[in-house]
Amino acid sequence: MAGLTKDSPLPTDIKVHQMSRRLEVAFSDGARFDYSFEFLRVMSPSAEVRGHGPGQETLQVGKRDVDLSTVEPVGNYALQPTFSDGHATGIYSWDYLYDIGVNHDTLWADYEKRLAKAGASRDAVPGTAAKPAAQIHHHAPLHAVAAQGASAGAAQKAAPKAAPNTAPAAPAAPTVVAPLGTKHKL
Repeated sequence: MAGLTKDSPLPTDIKVHQMSRRLEVAFSDGARFDYSFEFLRVMSPSAEVRGHGPGQETLQVGKRDVDLSTVEPVGNYALQPTFSDGHATGIYSWDYLYDIGVNHDTLWADYEKRLAKAGASRDAVPGTAAKPAAQIHHHAPLHAVAAQGASAGAAQKAAPKAAPNTAPAAPAAPTVVAPLGTKHKL
């Protein structure tokens, strides 16, 4: 993962499957990756998870049932999800999403080994995982994000976020895709 270049594959389709807790991303080179919310959460590129250098990583435990509360675009190069456990500091660049998609099986096996070595679990300790109401912001592919410009970005920033510590919303249809700036409560 060396950063975006003119030859980097870019997203052509992004879908949130709330009921199955999955994010599906198709790229311009034909690759398509299906990430569980748990996988995205434990592989967060944030300093909170990865640390500021080698050996500073924090093993993420109890994330099996984590949900996606919101997904926001970051310029024309990334997504920033907010998870039901409150984690919201990971910025998932297109090249990072591509990289973890290509290396999914290896990354997941390594994560499971680290959990086992630590005697930890993917399951949350009862009473520790508050889940705010799910409110997903679905976005158009990168080319549509770029075409909509600053006015759509301003509307996104003005949109309210899910209130913490509220009851989960009723499940919605498994796939909802809408143009940038459209907010859906699931």
